[in-house]
Amino acid sequence: MTLRHKLIVLVTALVVLAGVATASVRHAVGREDRRNQVRAGGPTVRGGEVSLAPGAGRRIVFRTMAWGPHRDELATVPAAAPSGPRTASGVKCLRFHAAGGTGVCLQAERGAVRDGYRAVILDAELKERARYGLPGIPTRARISPSGHLAAWTVFVGGDSYAGTNFSTRTAILDTRTGTLTRTLEDFAIERDGHPYRASDVNFWGVTFADDTRFYATMATAGKTYLVRGDLPSRRVTTLRTNLECPSLSPDGTRLAFKKRVPGLPADAPWHLYVLDLATMRETPLAEPRSVDDQLVWQDDRTVTYSLPGDYGADLYTLPANGTGSPHRLLTAGLAPVFLG
Repeated sequence: MTLRHKLIVLVTALVVLAGVATASVRHAVGREDRRNQVRAGGPTVRGGEVSLAPGAGRRIVFRTMAWGPHRDELATVPAAAPSGPRTASGVKCLRFHAAGGTGVCLQAERGAVRDGYRAVILDAELKERARYGLPGIPTRARISPSGHLAAWTVFVGGDSYAGTNFSTRTAILDTRTGTLTRTLEDFAIERDGHPYRASDVNFWGVTFADDTRFYATMATAGKTYLVRGDLPSRRVTTLRTNLECPSLSPDGTRLAFKKRVPGLPADAPWHLYVLDLATMRETPLAEPRSVDDQLVWQDDRTVTYSLPGDYGADLYTLPANGTGSPHRLLTAGLAPVFLG
């Protein structure tokens, strides 16, 4: 190769490298521009009063994920205008639920030595009534319809339901007396009609029928079970297998839940179903994506759940009878309740 040919090759290589560098810079700038557009074009959030009181109008209270000073605070929008401006409360929660004028807010505590977590019981005006230390990372929370009972689940080992290497602890609190059941693992278990005990039992995802009865997920020996629980007798009974994070419909007749489906990816293994408690018939819902959430009933016909979004999570709704298709209810939201 002559010197002239070597110079041509060198110049050509430099031009190609310069083009690659320019394209990389443009791509990075474009990506950052898109991020900034998401931040700038997000929901409008302003501070104000948020109430959990019954009879204050049909509304949604949820954890807002919009960028800005109110991120992670409990916020509210009218149920008829979910994409409208949000009113944020100043109260920050990782997980939240409310009913009967009572709320439970699972929070992070920043410590000098290490971080921790706590469950805070809120009154109708979001004032703290009581707080309890948590032994792990918050993951689920529920209030009974009357507001008299609160339940929460934390990870004490692992941080995802997708695999099998995790351990949970679920507690139930009587918000009137302060009586705390620290773990459902102390309850007597009846599995398939027989007493059962095992060291690997885990519970999560409580949903209340009333102030004595509840449903939840139990895991043991590599299987998950739907269990029905009775607080006065401190007993749970298995009803069926392969059912996680049940949520009872307002009329008490159905449970919405997620179910592991063979063939789906190991890190996204779930499909949504509704179980009729009278017939024990399962109906698959029309959501093709894997949903790792404990669903919330908007009313007796519609369920709500979260999926990953530009701000961390968005909320979607879906008919509970297996028809229709998912509809995005609002962006940048998590842990909703419908009050009114």
